[in-house]
Amino acid sequence: MNTPQPPATSHQPPELTAVILTRNEAQHIQACIESLHWADRVVVFDQFSQDETVALAQAAGAEILQSKFENFAQQRNAALDAIQTDWVFFVDADERGTEELGQEIRRVMAERPEMGWYVPRHNYIFGKLTLGAGWYPDYQLRLFKHGKVRYERPVHEIAVVDGEIGYLENVLIHHNYRDVAHFQYKQRAYSTYDAKILKEQGVHPRPHNFILQPLRQFYWRYVTLDGYKDGLHGLRLSLYMMYYEWVKYRKLAWFWRKR
Repeated sequence: MNTPQPPATSHQPPELTAVILTRNEAQHIQACIESLHWADRVVVFDQFSQDETVALAQAAGAEILQSKFENFAQQRNAALDAIQTDWVFFVDADERGTEELGQEIRRVMAERPEMGWYVPRHNYIFGKLTLGAGWYPDYQLRLFKHGKVRYERPVHEIAVVDGEIGYLENVLIHHNYRDVAHFQYKQRAYSTYDAKILKEQGVHPRPHNFILQPLRQFYWRYVTLDGYKDGLHGLRLSLYMMYYEWVKYRKLAWFWRKR
């Protein structure tokens, strides 16, 4: 007489949804979506782009959702509220996934207890892989158990995770600043934001700040963070960041005079 066997049970692996926030990203969107083919779903969460972003994303097989942009924290929270999934992986349009990263993400989702994960990035600045001056490992908190994260702060948003956080080993590729003009445009915006934060904290610029802070920035970038290992490229980036540290304090002084 055969002993009855219990019915077989199938264990479904957790669903992974990659979310790409976009605004006029026609240049990058298709390559980004293709690099995330190991995700179960790719959702493009768009800010009503005026270029071909949406059409190109649809052609590449992504789902499209659109939302009016208020700030970065709001946009990420809106994306989280709009989807149902087990895990969310946020990716920017100028970033690219890799097979190795996809395999590692699948493994930690299935085996590890952490609710959020940092991913390191390889930053390509002016087309060159940059491993010094603070651009590596450049950890970004991007992978989350759905329902366990909310974002705070409008710019340079912060992910608040309900649970433990881990660090992935495989990199996300980031095609960062295209050229010097793109770099300067972004750093001018960052320096304005950082100066406003200092003013809100009640920081008044002192005469020595305009000399010592830029010098400290250069030393930190070039020596402490190994910018010298990138040769002339690292030297140039460290000098640029020294200059924009001076710009930040100049703007801080202007904000106080304006008041």
